[in-house]
This record gives sequence, C-alpha cells and structure tokens, in this order.
Amino acid sequence: MACPPDDTTRHTRDTVLRYHLAWKHRDLEAIMALYHPDVQYNDFFQNRTMGLAQLRVYVTGTLPRQPDEYLEHTDRIRADGSTAFIQYQTALQGSGQRVVFRSSEAITVRDGLIWRVNEYASLVHEHPQANANRAPAISKLGLSARQLTYMARDLDEYFQRQQPFLDPELDLQTVAAATGYSRNQMSYLLNQVLGQSFYRYVNQARVQYLLRRLAEEGEAMPMDDLAADAGFYSTSSFYKTFRAHTGCTPKAWLKLHCTRTRR
Repeated sequence: MACPPDDTTRHTRDTVLRYHLAWKHRDLEAIMALYHPDVQYNDFFQNRTMGLAQLRVYVTGTLPRQPDEYLEHTDRIRADGSTAFIQYQTALQGSGQRVVFRSSEAITVRDGLIWRVNEYASLVHEHPQANANRAPAISKLGLSARQLTYMARDLDEYFQRQQPFLDPELDLQTVAAATGYSRNQMSYLLNQVLGQSFYRYVNQARVQYLLRRLAEEGEAMPMDDLAADAGFYSTSSFYKTFRAHTGCTPKAWLKLHCTRTRR
C-alpha cells in the first residue's frame, strides 16, 4: 500500500490548486491574495523578475479575457515537498500554421502562500524544419507568452470581422492602431512569433477571402477583378501569392473546385 503524501507536499498541492483555480476563474483578487509578501516571479520568456508590487499589473494583463479563453493543461499538478509543477499550452490563431506556446511553472510555497514562481515558455511550430534556423522568440517588449497569444487572437478577429485587407493601401501602423497595440509589438508578433512578414500575413488573408468568393461565385467575375476586390495591388502579386498558398494556379483551383461541386 502506497504511503500517503507528507503534510508539506499535500499543503503545497492544495495551495497551488487554489492558485490554478483562481486563474481559471479570472479572479484577480484571489490570485493576489495567494502571493507571499516576499514573492519573486521569474518570467524567463521575458527575462523579467517581479515582486509583489509589479504583479497586479502583470496578472491583469495576462488573465484570460473571454469565456472561451483558457489554458490547455497537459499534465496534472505535481507536488514534491514545498514545490509544485504545472505544464500547459496555448495555441495562436491566424498564423497559417499551428503555433503553440508550451509553458511550465515551478511554484514554491512558503507559509501557505506562493513564494516563488519560475515560468518557462517555448515556441513550437507545426513545421519545425521551416523554422530550424530561427532563434527562439524571446519577448523584449515586456509581453508574456499569454499576452502574445491574446495579440494573435485580436489580430485574427480584427481581420475576420473588419476585413481591413480589402484596402490595397493597408499598412502595419493602421493594423496596430486598430487592434490597440504599438507598431513594434505587432511587428514582433508577426516576425518573431508567427514567423512571417506583415505583407505575407495580409496576402494570405486576401487569398482566403478570394477562395470563399470563388467557391460562392465560380467564374462569374474575371479573376483579375476578383483579385482587385480582395485588395491585391497588382495581378503579379496575386498570382504569386495564390500559387504559394494553394500550390496551383487560380484556373487549376477553380477547375478542381467546380468539378467537385458538380459531382
């Protein structure tokens, strides 16, 4: 028969479970109440160390904001003595590939409160070979992994809802201002986290929009007119982006789509 956990391990697990549930329920005051007065929070993704005075702003900026936003935990809480370990991941949307932040926290408890947190986050792409030469993304703009996840969601929702890409003159500053971030923050998200330029991101959105139009309208409009309506500044840019996105020409894609539709 297995021995029961010692009191220290049990109390650590109970404290960290309350901490976890406070985050899950977006309860800022409950989270803050669990921090020790001498707490030290080390966010190694940002290369940043914080004490209690800085944590309220930090936690406020990283709490889930919508009912459907949550952290996907990849393991149960594990406790050993005064330290517990949590692993979780968050997926970024709108990148054209699966991009995931995998994070782990080592949490040390003292006097029944969170005394130290060491948080580690790493960026994982679905196609690692395509990103083999890229250095790991480390936020130098004071943004945590969770905040970058929210940025990616805000960007994706803005493109889905407002369709700013239909404007051929769309630029990075306009997108940053509309989503409430600085130009540098948006550039960092696109280039260092999502691994693509602003114009590649925009052109992918234009192609996706155009594919929906083609699926609905078929050959009702000339392809060049559809490309212009989707926001492409030139036909050469359109054809190049379309082939990169679909692997074929618009004519070949339309023929394949129409053939499947008529069956």
